[in-house]
Amino acid sequence: MAIYEITANHLKKVPETSFAAEGIRERDDIQRLLRNQIEIIAPDVLVVAEEFGEWEDSKRRIDLLAIDRSANLVVIELKRTDDGGHMELQALRYAAMVSTLTFDKVVEIYGNFLKKMGDDTDPAVRILEFLDWDEPLEDAFAQDTKIVLASKEFSKELTTAVIWLNQRGLDIRCIRMSPYKDGNKVLLDIQTVIPLPEAEDYQVKFREKQQKERFSRAITSKDYTKYDVIFPDHSTGPLPKRGAIFAMVKYLCEQGVSPEAIHKVLAWRGNGLWRAVDGAVKTDTFHALASEAAASGGLAFDHRRWYYSDDDLITFNNKTYAFTKMWGHRTDQAMQELLEAFPDKGVSFNVVNS
Repeated sequence: MAIYEITANHLKKVPETSFAAEGIRERDDIQRLLRNQIEIIAPDVLVVAEEFGEWEDSKRRIDLLAIDRSANLVVIELKRTDDGGHMELQALRYAAMVSTLTFDKVVEIYGNFLKKMGDDTDPAVRILEFLDWDEPLEDAFAQDTKIVLASKEFSKELTTAVIWLNQRGLDIRCIRMSPYKDGNKVLLDIQTVIPLPEAEDYQVKFREKQQKERFSRAITSKDYTKYDVIFPDHSTGPLPKRGAIFAMVKYLCEQGVSPEAIHKVLAWRGNGLWRAVDGAVKTDTFHALASEAAASGGLAFDHRRWYYSDDDLITFNNKTYAFTKMWGHRTDQAMQELLEAFPDKGVSFNVVNS
């Protein structure tokens, strides 16, 4: 592989270099940079841990642990060497060790990672948003463990082993990271070595078919419990989880409880409980203002994840609030905490059916 600069009269080769020659370290530089821009080597994954090693009788640590959009675990190993060492064997051990992780355990792991990064986002909400799930589906979570190997180069022995393993149903990718020296700048060329681009489409479709079949089996066990929220003068009738807690929250706000007070009670939800804009506005204006704030570096706004129709928006102290739709296995806990925090409002709820 080579990179050339096009000049007026000829093609000028950009000299290749090495990470070591440029003083680029494996953990402090390569890993740190890719952690924050993981899409460069692994599109559509969410990093949930760095230097992960929560197991007994072993001091080994995974460089980066992630999940993909299909709720599979992804082990990401990084090397700056010219042959990749024995990273495929190391990654296989890691994949086996994390293969039994549950949704709740990954939420705990991700929470520790976010705390270390200074991010107070609720880990469960963020994972559910990433997977586009309304609630955890344990039977559909971590059905497979994928592996991404990224190195300056790979030995023939390593690539032969990876191809053989992939032919037997594993999902291992080899990403070549080649540094080049251009004056005072270091350039990085990223290339997928395995799978070959022309074969990738078939492999992806085959795995997607298997994942859809597993997800279809898991969805049959989804929790369809419904709740009747009871107010002093009426009740809602059977509602799904997220509809029940929204009805409760909206009523509390109508009775003078501020969104901030509700957020304080449910502080464990992080910043994922409300989206707010200034002024008393309707849906179209709310959408425009929330989207503008997100584009300016604020929290992301995906209208599908919020109660923000004209009838759903909550106005309080010259601000307009949209309440989240993203609720999972802690909905009962949240509703109970609200009842205990505001006992004078006369609200209760009953389970209707399962």
